[in-house]
Amino acid sequence: MANVLMVVSAADSLTMKDGSEHPTGFWAEELVVSHQTLVDAGHTVHLATPGGAKPTVDQVSLAADSAGGEERAEGFRDYLAKIGAELSQPLVLADVDIASYHAVVMPGGHGPMADLYKDADLGRLLVAADKDGKVIAPFCHGPAGLLSATDDAGTFTFAGRRLTVFSNEEELNGGTGENTPWLVEDALKEKGAIVNNAAAWSSHVVRDGNLITGQNPQSSEDVAREVIKALG
Repeated sequence: MANVLMVVSAADSLTMKDGSEHPTGFWAEELVVSHQTLVDAGHTVHLATPGGAKPTVDQVSLAADSAGGEERAEGFRDYLAKIGAELSQPLVLADVDIASYHAVVMPGGHGPMADLYKDADLGRLLVAADKDGKVIAPFCHGPAGLLSATDDAGTFTFAGRRLTVFSNEEELNGGTGENTPWLVEDALKEKGAIVNNAAAWSSHVVRDGNLITGQNPQSSEDVAREVIKALG
């Protein structure tokens, strides 16, 4: 069985286009479903955040209408409570030795747009992981974290790679709307990534070698299962 590093945003707010602060964090469904699917398959998952700070769950993601019903929302709350000790004491991202892991998984929520996209420690880990052919699997807003990965010459590690991400359509019509400070899809395209998105709010996974990406919360389980497949 494999060791999986799950990198989670430590941000609890996102500065919007108008300068206001929007409460955020990680999206419950994405962390819970991917974590549970990987653990149920027998893999070991370690959580890590910038500075080792306890990550914040986006409270909107625990509302019944966002979670797909009160039963699912309650299930997410129960699972987060179950792994509460892990969430309270995540690894310090800067201290992680990528050699100890077979895969890096990055769930979203808007948090990565506030910290992971520019985190130098994450960038270092991703460059090393990609060089070694380790599985790298961000999804929804998680691919914002890929933007941190540049080599010594400033070249974006994932330029020319096929991936998917929370689409502009989803952001503008069901995310934070016109007040969104920047669009992850556009930022990745500008860096040279080849974005391949599908219909809004449908599960969609793109695999390009060791890079596995998912478009939205609906893709959480399918991303985890593709990671399991890639790990053999």
